[in-house]
Amino acid sequence: MGKISFTNTNNPGIEMSAVINFPEGFDENLTYPAIVVSHPGGGVKEQTAGTYAAKLAEQGFITIAYDASYQGESGGALRQLENPYIRTEDVSAVIDHLTTLPYVDNERIGAMGICAGAGYTANAAINDRRIKAVGTVSAVNIGSMFRNGWDNNVRNEDALPFIEAGSGARTADAASGGLSQMPMAPLKEEDAPNEELRQAWEYYHTQRAQCETAPGYGTLRSLTQLITYDAYNFAESYLTQPLQIVAGSEAGSKWMSDDLFERAASTDKAFHVVEGSNHMQLYDGEQYVDEAVSVLSPFFQDKIGG
Repeated sequence: MGKISFTNTNNPGIEMSAVINFPEGFDENLTYPAIVVSHPGGGVKEQTAGTYAAKLAEQGFITIAYDASYQGESGGALRQLENPYIRTEDVSAVIDHLTTLPYVDNERIGAMGICAGAGYTANAAINDRRIKAVGTVSAVNIGSMFRNGWDNNVRNEDALPFIEAGSGARTADAASGGLSQMPMAPLKEEDAPNEELRQAWEYYHTQRAQCETAPGYGTLRSLTQLITYDAYNFAESYLTQPLQIVAGSEAGSKWMSDDLFERAASTDKAFHVVEGSNHMQLYDGEQYVDEAVSVLSPFFQDKIGG
């Protein structure tokens, strides 16, 4: 395992920060399958993405967990920007880097993500055919979440005020030279509407998993992209790669995994439900993470080898 940096091919002014993991007995003269692991919205590579990347490396893969552009230790001046199109392109930028490494087999690259990182991974796979297999954990289509709410109880048209808020934030930012903020998860325990999202506060803002580079907020201007974004856009036509979905039986977000499973064109797709787990427990709950990895590992072994 080691921390690396590389130039983002989509924006050469940004240096990406990542952690690359090697399987036991790694030999740089051989070639290996590789898996890109994308973090949740508001997260960083040291949190759940790093956990899954490390565990999958133990199963024979090269894995890479990275910080999104403008976030964590990656570069970009608009700090905490959560532009979904850029985040989707980040997945492909990481793959660009992997293809330059002589010990990565370019024909055996997979991708997975957690929460919004899973949605971005699905979108990247729709657009980037170098991704040969797709895994998701607690998948969130971040556009659907912001439009329709955590529990899918808001109509699309009722989210128009959020677009207006994002538009107003851009004007305010232009006038002040600052960046208006919005929470990516509850910033205070009392802000959480339910136990599952209270655990999101706990994950990001207590010793459970807090990290200095993950402040828990995003830029309010991002709403102008987020509300109209669909991570599963054209999945019915182009998401043809093998797909393994993992979600908790108690997850309020499970409807977004259901939607992905239904919409994906893949004829090789599976849905594993982790009984008793909610959305957040699949981030770091040992028994739940181990169960997810016990499903993802053989999936990737079968589809891209290990």
